[in-house]
Amino acid sequence: MTETETNAYDVVVLGAGPVGENVADRTRAAGLTTAVVESELVGGECSYWACMPSKALLRPVIARADARRVPGLSQSVQGPLDASAVLAHRDYYTSNWKDDGQVGWLDSIGADLYRGHGRLTGPRTVTVTGPDGADRVLTARHAVAVCTGSRAALPRLPGLDEVRPWTSREATSSKHVPGRLIVVGGGVVATEMATVWQALGSKVTMLVRGKGLLARMEPFAGELVAEALTEAGADVRTGTSVESVTRRNGTVVAVTDTGDRFEADEILFATGRAPRTDDLGLETLGLEPGSWLDVDDSLRVTGHDWLYAVGDVNQRALLTHQGKYQARIAGAAIAARATGENLLAEPWGGHAATADHAAVPQVVFTDPEAAAVGLSLAEAEEAGHRVKAVDVDLSTVAGAGLYADGYKGRARMVVDLEDEILRGVTLVGPGVGELIHSATIAVAGQVPIGRLWHAVPSYPTISEVWLRLLEAYRDA
Repeated sequence: MTETETNAYDVVVLGAGPVGENVADRTRAAGLTTAVVESELVGGECSYWACMPSKALLRPVIARADARRVPGLSQSVQGPLDASAVLAHRDYYTSNWKDDGQVGWLDSIGADLYRGHGRLTGPRTVTVTGPDGADRVLTARHAVAVCTGSRAALPRLPGLDEVRPWTSREATSSKHVPGRLIVVGGGVVATEMATVWQALGSKVTMLVRGKGLLARMEPFAGELVAEALTEAGADVRTGTSVESVTRRNGTVVAVTDTGDRFEADEILFATGRAPRTDDLGLETLGLEPGSWLDVDDSLRVTGHDWLYAVGDVNQRALLTHQGKYQARIAGAAIAARATGENLLAEPWGGHAATADHAAVPQVVFTDPEAAAVGLSLAEAEEAGHRVKAVDVDLSTVAGAGLYADGYKGRARMVVDLEDEILRGVTLVGPGVGELIHSATIAVAGQVPIGRLWHAVPSYPTISEVWLRLLEAYRDA
């Protein structure tokens, strides 16, 4: 019987996705020895089955849609997309699901990579079972960071496993274009994947349990996206639930609560996410396996002064860029506590992930794009703020008209009437994804309305919507 190998580090990171990589980057920059444990590919969900492949698939779709609205160009781009070229473009951006480059980056910062499944086996202790079945014990002098992310959550429908449904992973990595695709759900994954596969040639049917699409954004965002998907040929059904699914002779049949029956070649369930914490040994610390992990603003798990949960696993904001932000905060906090530096824990301080509460930005890469930061009107009112919503039709902005014939879009800013700062901004329309960072700066920086008047937008750009919004607020 061989003796189990044991290695000691200052920090052990579970998960080598973007979040874990950023924790490791910050702790290594602070001079702390760091081990990273990964059971799949270094680079994680975002690099191989989410952000990168989905946006690589969407870019040709959106570029063609934009080109079709430009005089002198529209007639040249009326044909179908080259699906094989689009899928190859996707494969390039996933590095063909090989992680050599990401492994090289980890090596360049001096972090040690352990391949295999890591489990907490006691305070500051992680046991890694490698591909060879051998166990290696890693101990952490200062911190263990759980950065294992989330997975697709499937509903409890009888026989669903036999149907072999798509989740976000299959939807972003499929090697073929299904002739017919049912998309169950109305959130970001559902709308983006419906946009992709409809444009690549699938006949898409969306079955949405709620009243509309993109329920976490302002209602008009989902309305404009649903209208565009319908115009593109998708069948969007809201207020409907899938009661049963079967697959016979390769055909999927979905039956709804109204008795409607839909057939397709594939069915995608985009119905939420669950934390990857079910087999991490949380029970050894008195925590519930499979649960989301509660943390403070420095991302430290409640009741454990050495354990951090960063990214999706804490359920604060299930977005890659927000997880990376948390990772920078957590890495800095770990380093500060390890070296005895003062902890900057006040709101907006260097060790507090305040943006998780007040200034989370997101872009949905549909056609039109939907982008938002901060609170919606309903969320602001529910939080007790005295606010006013100011809306502008984006088509009235000169830059929008130049961007595309027949431009359709809408902008809203939610103004706190007591402090005269922005609590939230939502933009919907072609190209608005590149505008959201200016809104993020305004919300995160709590820039007063009076000062925003002096942030002059260039003419003629779509950014001039800021001037129209401020004018609408002044004249209301």
